[in-house]
Amino acid sequence: MARPEKVRLGDLLIQQGLLTEAQLKAALEEQKRSGRKLGRVIVESGLVTEDAISKALARQLSIAYVELKFFNTRPELVELLPEAQARRFRALVLEDKGKALSIAMVDPTDLFAFDEVARVLKRDIEVAVVTESQLLATIDRVYRRTQEISGLAKELTAELGDMPVEFGDLLGLTPGQEDAPVVKLLQTVFEEAIKTRASDIHIEPQEKSLRIRFRIDGVLLVQTESDPKISSALVLRLKLMSGLDISEKRLPQDGRFNIKVRNNAVDVRISTMPTQFGESVVMRLLAQSSGILSLDRMNMPAHILDRLRHAIHRPSGMVLVTGPTGSGKTTTLYAALAELNTPAKKIITVEDPVEYRLPGINQVQVHDKIDLSFDRVLRTALRQDPDIVLVGEMRDQVTAEIGMRAAMTGHMVLSTLHTNDALSTPIRLLDMGVPRYMVALSLQLVLAQRLVRVICESCAEPYTPVPHEHEWLRYELGDKVDAHAYKRGRGCSHCNGTGFQSRTGVYEMLEMSNALIEATNQDDPNLFMQVARQQMAGNTLRRDAVRLVLEGRTTVEEAMWISSQQDE
Repeated sequence: MARPEKVRLGDLLIQQGLLTEAQLKAALEEQKRSGRKLGRVIVESGLVTEDAISKALARQLSIAYVELKFFNTRPELVELLPEAQARRFRALVLEDKGKALSIAMVDPTDLFAFDEVARVLKRDIEVAVVTESQLLATIDRVYRRTQEISGLAKELTAELGDMPVEFGDLLGLTPGQEDAPVVKLLQTVFEEAIKTRASDIHIEPQEKSLRIRFRIDGVLLVQTESDPKISSALVLRLKLMSGLDISEKRLPQDGRFNIKVRNNAVDVRISTMPTQFGESVVMRLLAQSSGILSLDRMNMPAHILDRLRHAIHRPSGMVLVTGPTGSGKTTTLYAALAELNTPAKKIITVEDPVEYRLPGINQVQVHDKIDLSFDRVLRTALRQDPDIVLVGEMRDQVTAEIGMRAAMTGHMVLSTLHTNDALSTPIRLLDMGVPRYMVALSLQLVLAQRLVRVICESCAEPYTPVPHEHEWLRYELGDKVDAHAYKRGRGCSHCNGTGFQSRTGVYEMLEMSNALIEATNQDDPNLFMQVARQQMAGNTLRRDAVRLVLEGRTTVEEAMWISSQQDE
């Protein structure tokens, strides 16, 4: 296509009725003062949305406007334009139309960028308009570094060879060795993990390969497989970064370190374990920049959110969040703490490890090697005049009893427990040896939760449940099962072909009423379960998962998986 004509953005927006003369004048003055682009000034001032500006450009130039979050990019086309040029010129290859390549650009009137993109691609190009935020998000997602990781692994393998290597060189400690292959490989792995929203990195030595996997939305995905001889170099470097004993290879070790990836501070928890073919390493990534979620953003049903808020704002009592490892319990507790965190409240947390750092509260990490155990720290914490205490986990009878006593003596205690559902939590406490009167008087509310994957909105499509899914739905919906529409994700470049993007919570709640307190004091678990079921009235994890299915946010299969966990 011909080069687009140069247009004055301000005049265009006035012409299309999106901006007034006075608003443009103010925006131009701010542009002159700050040096930012006029479009960015207008958007950040709230005068016109990014979307509206892009559509106005598309109308003026008679070219297409593309909603990138619904466009399925193809890696082989995207990579025709190197990432550096894509970011510099705010451009992305969308389609090969034979005679020309279709290119998404934020500013198609930038003639220099147009000419440079055409020069790099050596093809005729047709331009479509996209918003800058969507383009940058797409660039972050589609320019994967899997091949670069594999290449760096091969480079490290070649450098190690069969010759002895200086210890300092291997770890990148020698001055001038910051670009050592082991350092570059780990840096690239961390950057790719953050880009793909991975929660964990697994480095696993096998007999004939070293496998690196990322856990994304709760599912492990292989990133690369390399020569196993580089395993020791990676483990040594990671141990050094986390202050672990680099000479100890026979025993498991745990540690943590902080890194900066693309100006984002990331807290890394590391665990090493000796296996048959070398040390396996798992790293949990906690991006500090993502901040603490608020309770309003936890996707709780309104009645559960209201009762939870009422419970945590009481002056005393215990609130427990239950579920298996990785079900988001700590995230929920910290959302509650963020709401309770005021200068008028003294908050102490006792954790192993401290997963989130929240300003204004006193956080203590237990350390069993120096006898800084949960029960010892908790006893000390209660002498520090706290209003609210968070205990990372009710691990044993001693910790549970101390927490219960604190809840009975004027403290609000928040904690977690590993149980399958809310109903079984008081029974579990009794099985741990906690006296009945303590459970009855201290426990205020139990919130059980799980995480389900959310359907990718870029490739969501209608779905007809298969027979066994249909029957499962009938249990909750009865004859109305066919009156609802269902969805699934087809799989696209936005979700790495999985059909899912991100996760959300499903919840159930048990609040200790007078009837439940009386049932707890009776030595009859069946009576307690009967009263509890009547009180919950079917508001279970299963029903909440079905709610998400009917909203089109998750699949029937995901909801069934949650139900199977609860029934274990």
